[in-house]
Amino acid sequence: MNSGELAWALMKAERRVLEIQTKLHRWAADDSHRRFDDLFNLVADPAFLLVAWDRVRGNKGARTAGVDGKTARSIEAGQGVEVFLGRLRAQIRDRSFRPVPVRERMIPRANGKLRRLGIPTVADRVVQASLKLVLEPVFEADFLPCSYGFRPNRRAHDAIAETRYLANHGYEWVVEGDITACFDEISHLSLMERVRHRVGDKRVLSLVKAFLKSGILSRDGAFTDTRTGTPQGGILSPLLANIALSVLDDYIAQGIGGSGNTSEDRRRRRRRGLPNYRLVRYADDFLVLVFGRREHAEALRDEVTEALKPMSLRLSVEKTKITHIDEGLNFLGWRIHRHRKLGTDRQYIYTYPARKSVRSATGKVKKLTGRQNVGLSLESLLQRCRQAADGFAEDDFGKGAAAVTPGQRGGVAPDVGGDRTGVPGEPESDLLVVADCERVGAGPRERIALTLGHRTNRAHDSRDRLIVRRQSHSLKT
Repeated sequence: MNSGELAWALMKAERRVLEIQTKLHRWAADDSHRRFDDLFNLVADPAFLLVAWDRVRGNKGARTAGVDGKTARSIEAGQGVEVFLGRLRAQIRDRSFRPVPVRERMIPRANGKLRRLGIPTVADRVVQASLKLVLEPVFEADFLPCSYGFRPNRRAHDAIAETRYLANHGYEWVVEGDITACFDEISHLSLMERVRHRVGDKRVLSLVKAFLKSGILSRDGAFTDTRTGTPQGGILSPLLANIALSVLDDYIAQGIGGSGNTSEDRRRRRRRGLPNYRLVRYADDFLVLVFGRREHAEALRDEVTEALKPMSLRLSVEKTKITHIDEGLNFLGWRIHRHRKLGTDRQYIYTYPARKSVRSATGKVKKLTGRQNVGLSLESLLQRCRQAADGFAEDDFGKGAAAVTPGQRGGVAPDVGGDRTGVPGEPESDLLVVADCERVGAGPRERIALTLGHRTNRAHDSRDRLIVRRQSHSLKT
């Protein structure tokens, strides 16, 4: 199958998958007690496998191999996509498919500790992606609006906006939840019980359980059983984590004073001095906002601890805090804080990048534009800055605060570079290097990156059309 035929087949497959997903979601939404008994054939359906392959192939981790050493590109260059998917489909249908252990990879955290990722093989990733295509529309019918992480058409921007909205409407006390090793400690037994509530197909249940129990292979070749948890790095893991953590969503929403109560009930409680609660959750990061007093928030923290126990999850005693909105809090890389607007007596909720996010962003650009890269051409430097800018301009700063103070916009352009300057007498904290956009393809993200950290000692000539100008510490993109 050549590239043109593959593209045409993929287009038809995506149309078929979307039609089936729409039906599954509608059936699940119409009957909250319906169990789906014939999903296995969809997992092995050629259209679902082809779309799953496309998702895996287009993923950032496509070039990372599992324990078998194969990548998506090596499969394309070897046996080919058609043969690979045909063999995989046959293995799924005759029940001979078995997930292999994930490859352990330790990723450094910002706090200096390590986070463990589990890298599945490409074949396992494709089957997981196909499972997700089948299961996601079913469970999306059950997930509540308070959940924002790893869900279609929902993102961190929405979680930040909802938090700001609630804080503006009297929910001033906040329980900042931190679950200890959430992805590592989820109870398989309790998780599978929640999956069984919707899935009656034993073959699909067996496949999900096989992925949970596949184990981890460390760099030194040691094998570790996975008796709890769902390894971070798997395509299916975020969906399974949301299924597990929906116990918290349901508890807060259905409890007295939760979002499941009518607006009249909540007004009646406010008049009586009783608290109301709202949850904002992004994967395992969550806030419970309280319309009430501090003691109400403290009591709720203990209730949340009990609500998580069925999933064998624990709140971190040290990191779970109770905060008033006037003190400010950090959530999903943003600072949410109420304070008086300058020159007025009115209080406003402001959201702006947290210092930790700013330091992370400027640190990346500082490293890219340090002395070790002094010999790079401008085009190469921009390409590297583009990759870094994609991370913080879209994933961090682009998560979308509803209101950012002008001063904070200026706050992301301090002196973060090294001592690379070619303009004698000019303080480098005020330098902004701007390239001719047409010549090197620099867009707003690259200008952000250059503003944050670029210092240069290149010889500036008319052909490069570089401008070095004084920058007043404000980002204009």
